[in-house]
Amino acid sequence: MKNKVSRGVKDAFLKIKQDINILKEELTDLKKDSTENKNTLKKRALVTGLTGQDGAYLAEFLLKKGYEVYGMHRRTSMEIFDRISPLRKKITLVDGDITDFASIVSILKEVQPEEIYNLAGQSFVPASWTQPISTAEINALGVMKILEAIRLINPKIKFYQASTSEMFGKVRENPQTEKTPFYPRSPYGVSKVFGYFITKNYRESYNLFACNGILFNHESPTRGKQFVTRKITHSVAKIKLGYQDFFEIGNLNSKRDWGYAGDYVEAMWAMLQRNKPDDYVIGTGKTHSVREFIEESFKVVGMHITWEGKGVEEVGKFEGKVVVKVSPKFYRPVEVEYLLANSSKAKKELKWTPKTSFKELVKMMVESDLNHLKKYGLMESDKSRLDI
Repeated sequence: MKNKVSRGVKDAFLKIKQDINILKEELTDLKKDSTENKNTLKKRALVTGLTGQDGAYLAEFLLKKGYEVYGMHRRTSMEIFDRISPLRKKITLVDGDITDFASIVSILKEVQPEEIYNLAGQSFVPASWTQPISTAEINALGVMKILEAIRLINPKIKFYQASTSEMFGKVRENPQTEKTPFYPRSPYGVSKVFGYFITKNYRESYNLFACNGILFNHESPTRGKQFVTRKITHSVAKIKLGYQDFFEIGNLNSKRDWGYAGDYVEAMWAMLQRNKPDDYVIGTGKTHSVREFIEESFKVVGMHITWEGKGVEEVGKFEGKVVVKVSPKFYRPVEVEYLLANSSKAKKELKWTPKTSFKELVKMMVESDLNHLKKYGLMESDKSRLDI
């Protein structure tokens, strides 16, 4: 009887042990499945202004990080996807307009993003004087409409607002930090100040994860040809290849903190990975004049220019031939003379530093324009001196 009881206890014990081992195996499998699911689940990001310079670089960066990328663009009658053509099959495009609240709400419901990067805007400063109302509707009210849609649809969405150093305008201190007062000198700068403060206001009022990236000038080979840096590099390439004799420019002495757009999108992403939302100045901490940008661009193609004259009579020459002219039509109604970033906060908290130097940036842009012209020749869009 005693042996039967002990055998029964032993069998029961063995059965319990087997059950425990089975449970352990199932638990291990569950943990494995959970890890695999976690690794396969992709974050979903919505990028407005996807077809612009920053949008293209950011989309490429996010794809490398394993994101599902949705790009919001405004439908036009023209093909505007040149910058993102290598990424078209990897990105989901959605029609929308940040000035149309209904379309924003619809997109947020459809896409259900975890992060929104608002890069859409009227970003060409000279155009803000000829189109001040539309500039304000896009750059100011458009931001508020996205924030309001986030508040109503899903307050957990993380939001990045593309702010700008143009908000500092007539600078109150050098270099500029997150605490430097704003003094915008263009309708563009004014509209961006609204966008900055409404982002801050929604963060503080509704506890949204909303950040401002106060980005200083950032350029690349895909910069629009109407912007001064690309106008310079493209014109220098055309002059070198004999397609153009000279180009016209505005204030040679304006100084900017110029960096590479490919570096700056990494800072945008880093802001939305923090535990708490905040605002950050992003720049190189070095400033260069328009004159220096022109000189460096010509050096890339082996042309060392000299300057003659003063003010609007000043010209740049190479081997006695005028290759640069100053024209008053390219002066702004009020100038922003000097911008210089102090990005110490971003370096400390985001662990972000720019990788590309001023000379590397200029070389990259000039060589890209040279190679394109050599490969395809002078296209219809290249024939203008882009100075009207």
